[in-house]
Amino acid sequence: MIGILAGMGPKSTAPFIDKVVDKCQEMYGAKFDMDFPHMMIYSCPTPFYVDRPIDHAEMEKAIIHGAQRLERTGVDFIAMPCNTAHLYYEKIQDSLTVPLLNMVEETIKRLPKNAKKAALLATNPTVQSGLYQRFLSHYGIEYISKDHWQDVVDQLISNIKSGDMKHALEIWGNFYSEIIQSVDTAIIACTDLNMITDQNRGEIHFLDSSTCLAEAVVDYYLNGKENH
Repeated sequence: MIGILAGMGPKSTAPFIDKVVDKCQEMYGAKFDMDFPHMMIYSCPTPFYVDRPIDHAEMEKAIIHGAQRLERTGVDFIAMPCNTAHLYYEKIQDSLTVPLLNMVEETIKRLPKNAKKAALLATNPTVQSGLYQRFLSHYGIEYISKDHWQDVVDQLISNIKSGDMKHALEIWGNFYSEIIQSVDTAIIACTDLNMITDQNRGEIHFLDSSTCLAEAVVDYYLNGKENH
């Protein structure tokens, strides 16, 4: 049984489950209801606010509590579709007896081979942590960021969380036109952003961390530890 520790943010949970279902159809031809895996989904509220610093102790405590509650339901492994939560990956995994997939590592595995310049669209804590940048440097990919980009991304996330999709789409349209002039790859490392970024494809390569994790979930479900 697959465990999904979601709810970070709340609007990203259903789209992630849809991605897992899509990957089941794509990767092993799931068609009938019985073809799909058992999944236990726990939407875990956390003390995250776009406009203020994270209380890391409280955030870590909330996520570990959620992960342990999910484990007690009998899941065989857990996926956590939230990049910011991976700031605490090691401590969360240490609190569990079942495997916790690593969203950041699964995303990096799927970087396009011809990537040369990449932007990271994520919460400020994820960006500041360097979770992705160290991998980009390792693979010789230049990390591109401009001073105002994070302000735009923060505004997008805030609007999506509050349900103001009209404003979010307007901001995204302008921002998209700007970033495609500077990079060939954009890593979407905040699952809230899937609400708008799924609509743009073509000019640059979008590497969506939630899609990468969904693929990893189905791969682990089919093949277990030998591929991870």
